Amino acid sequence: MDACLVDTSAEAGAIPVYAATTDTAGAVVDGLSAPMAAWARSNGFTGASGSVVALPDGEGGVAAALLGLGAGDEPFAAAALHKLPAGTYRLADGFDDPAEAVLGFALSGYRFERYRKPKDVDVRLVIPATVDAAEMTRLAAAAKLARDLVNTPANDLGPAEIAETIQALGERYAAAVTVTAGKALEDGFPMIHAVGKASPRAPLLVDLKWGPEDAPKVTLVGKGVVFDTGGLDIKPASAMLLMKKDMGGASHAIALAQLIMDAALPVRLRLLVPTVENAIAGNAFRPGDVLKSRKGLTVEIGNTDAEGRLILADALALADEEAPELMIDFATLTGAARVALGPELPALFTDDDELAAAIDRHGRETADPSWRLPLWPGYRSWLKSDVADINHISSQPFAGASTAALFLQRFVEKTPAWAHFDLYAWTQTDRPGHPKGAAAQTIRALYSLLKERAGGAK
Repeated sequence: MDACLVDTSAEAGAIPVYAATTDTAGAVVDGLSAPMAAWARSNGFTGASGSVVALPDGEGGVAAALLGLGAGDEPFAAAALHKLPAGTYRLADGFDDPAEAVLGFALSGYRFERYRKPKDVDVRLVIPATVDAAEMTRLAAAAKLARDLVNTPANDLGPAEIAETIQALGERYAAAVTVTAGKALEDGFPMIHAVGKASPRAPLLVDLKWGPEDAPKVTLVGKGVVFDTGGLDIKPASAMLLMKKDMGGASHAIALAQLIMDAALPVRLRLLVPTVENAIAGNAFRPGDVLKSRKGLTVEIGNTDAEGRLILADALALADEEAPELMIDFATLTGAARVALGPELPALFTDDDELAAAIDRHGRETADPSWRLPLWPGYRSWLKSDVADINHISSQPFAGASTAALFLQRFVEKTPAWAHFDLYAWTQTDRPGHPKGAAAQTIRALYSLLKERAGGAK
C-alpha cells in the first residue's frame, strides 16, 4: 500500500475531514460546534479550492479538518490535505467521489528522494471501506513507477537499467522477457541499432509477454531514449536539460503493463521497449544516411535529433507482424505537440474514431485527458525522399506532431486498432495530484478502457 494511505482498520481513531465548496462552506461551518465554527471563520475558510483548516480540540490536538473544493470541478482537490498537521485522517462528509479524493491525495504524496534523505510521511489518509483499496494502491504504484523512471537521471538509468526494471516485472508477474542487445539488433532491428550504436551503453529491445495465448492481444510500445544529445544534429545546452525524460514513453508503457498484470486483466499482453542513448561518436548515424528498417522500407535521415521515431518504427513493425487487436505506443516525440497542446495534454493520433472516442471518454472520467490531433493524409507527401522509400522528417516546418505520427503509421498495417501518444511526461509546476517533475499521463485512462473491455479487474 502507498505509504500515505492506510486501510480501514485505522478509521476509528482517525481525524474526520469535512469538504465544502464555495457554495456549501457557510452551511458546513454553521453545522460545526460553536468554538470550531468560530475558529473556521477566524481562519477565513470560504471553501476556496485547496484551502484547509485544522480545527483544534481544545487540548492542543486536531479534532477535525475542513477542505475547500472551490467550485467542485477540481478532481484532485484532496491533494491539499497534505498541508494539514501530522496525523491520520478520514473522509467524512462532502466528498461526492471518495475514490477520486483518495487517489488525488496519493498522487500528490509522491516524492522522488533517491538522492536525499527521505522525509517521514506524517499525513496519512484512511481508505474508506466503500473504496477499492487494492485498486487505489495499484494506480498509485503505477504512477510512482512511471515517475521514478523519468526522474532518474541518465547516469543511473541506461538501457540496461530499463531492461532490469522490465525483467523484475517479469519475475513478479510470471511473464516471459527476452532482450536483444547490441550487434544482435543489426539484422532484425537495424534502426534501433543505428540510433544507439554510438553510445558505450548497448542499445536494447526488451520484449515482455504475459497472459493466456488465446486472450485478446494488447501490445504496448514505449520509446526508451535514456538521453538525447540530438546526435550529430546536436541540441543546444538548454534543450538537453530535461533529456533524461526522453524515455518517458517507455516509462508509461512499463507502468501501464504493470497495471494490467497486477489487475490480472484477461488479455495477452506484449510490452516492447526499444531503449538507446542517442550519443555522439565517430560511428554515430548521420544526416543524409539511408537506413534499412525491419519492415523493409529504406529511411533517409533528415535530422539525427528525430531519433525516437526510428527506434519506435522497428518496434512497431515487430508488433504489427502478429496483428494485435490493439496496439498503443507512447513517446516524448515532438516539440510540436507541446506547442499545440501544452504540457498537460498529450496528443493522441489514431485513425480509429471509435477508439478515439473511447479514450476521450475514459480520459474525462479518470481526470487523465488527452487530445486527438489529425493523421492528415495530405501531409504524407512531405515525407517523400529522393533517394529512399521515405524521409523520417517532414520537408515542411508545419504540423510536426502529425508528420511524425504519419511516419510511424507507415510501419503499422495489419493491426486493426492503433493509437499513438505524443506526451510530455513532465509537470512544470505543482498542481493538485501532479507534483512538479515527472508526470504519469494517459495510463489511468487507458487502464480504465482496457478494464472495461476486458470485463474488470480481479
